[in-house]
Amino acid sequence: MPLTDATIRAAKPTAKPYKLADGRGLYLLVNPTGGKWWRFKYRLAGKEKLLSLGVYPDVSLKAARDLREATRAQLSAGIDPSAVRKSHKACQAGNENGFEPIAREWFGRNSPTWAPAHADKIIRRFEVDVFPWIGARPIGEITAPALLAVVRRIEARGALETAHRALQSCGQVFRYAVATGRAERDPTGDLRGALTPMTKGHFAAVTEPAKVGDLLRALDGYSGTLPVFCALRLAPLVFVRPGELRTARWTDFDLDAGEWRYVASKKKNPHIVPLSSQAVAILRELHPLTGRGEFVFPSARTAGRPMSDNAVLAALRRLGIGKDEMSGHGFRAMARTILDEVLGYRPEWIEQQLAHAVRDPLGRAYNRTAHLEGRRAMMQSWSDYLDRLKNGADVVQLRKVAA
Repeated sequence: MPLTDATIRAAKPTAKPYKLADGRGLYLLVNPTGGKWWRFKYRLAGKEKLLSLGVYPDVSLKAARDLREATRAQLSAGIDPSAVRKSHKACQAGNENGFEPIAREWFGRNSPTWAPAHADKIIRRFEVDVFPWIGARPIGEITAPALLAVVRRIEARGALETAHRALQSCGQVFRYAVATGRAERDPTGDLRGALTPMTKGHFAAVTEPAKVGDLLRALDGYSGTLPVFCALRLAPLVFVRPGELRTARWTDFDLDAGEWRYVASKKKNPHIVPLSSQAVAILRELHPLTGRGEFVFPSARTAGRPMSDNAVLAALRRLGIGKDEMSGHGFRAMARTILDEVLGYRPEWIEQQLAHAVRDPLGRAYNRTAHLEGRRAMMQSWSDYLDRLKNGADVVQLRKVAA
């Protein structure tokens, strides 16, 4: 039966310690001295373990239950809460040579230059998959076998890509530690080939003009919400990164000038997307519905957040377009391929429009306004070409026109 505050207050010390169970692993240990200690009992990898959650009444019954649920959530994610606590204690004790403090220092120095979503993934990966196991250990004492045990634990649950990325991030931390004089070497080099190799692939994309026409007609058949419908139709016209599309803000658009100006998520560089007349028409269609808010494509639940990163993918799947046929990133591959191989536009214009790092013959990076007028014409030509494909124009004739 769950505990109540009245039961706890009424509990008197006896000659021997005794337990008052609350359930789900939580109990109160009443000591002969009168102290009442919260304890959480759990099993991990077949071993029974015990975690102290504080003293009653400093830690109330409600607070103890909240701690229990948070700890159970860690366990469900494969995290040993005792290891997490040791790691935190090491950081608080000023263990400057521990892996976790050094990793957090490395992260703090580098994360300001990353996209927020990328930074969140990096630190989350460390906190869930690495720190609980080696975070409290002095970085100079972490051996290749110890690190291999960490990443193999990730691999064992089927997250092979996460295992490889975790190992890569650990290598960057070790090299930072070497550079700052807190480690002698990077042991990740000894683990080459130790993990199952990753099979390299590309985002699914439709790049055959005839199939592009079929895809565009399928997109026009979407019957869901207007923001998702507009995002589906706009994606092939602007071919920006999916995260940039779904987080687009109205303040970044000048529909009269036909421009979208924002900071590209990957390189953190200012970027300009010239908008074709077709793209402007889609945005003007949507503006009466979402134009009073911040986001062009708000969440269906609250206007204060952008739509889910799965919204466009889910819409594609609802239309019967399989994951091996098309992805959110696939619109970029579609444009890159056809603009180059079919329409014959200059590669540097295409790469500039994709917000890739592009350099001139002297090695200087092009600025955001480079080739802007040429790109403006290219984007309009691209939208016109897609319209013709959608309307069933003869692909062979379109190739001849492009040539």
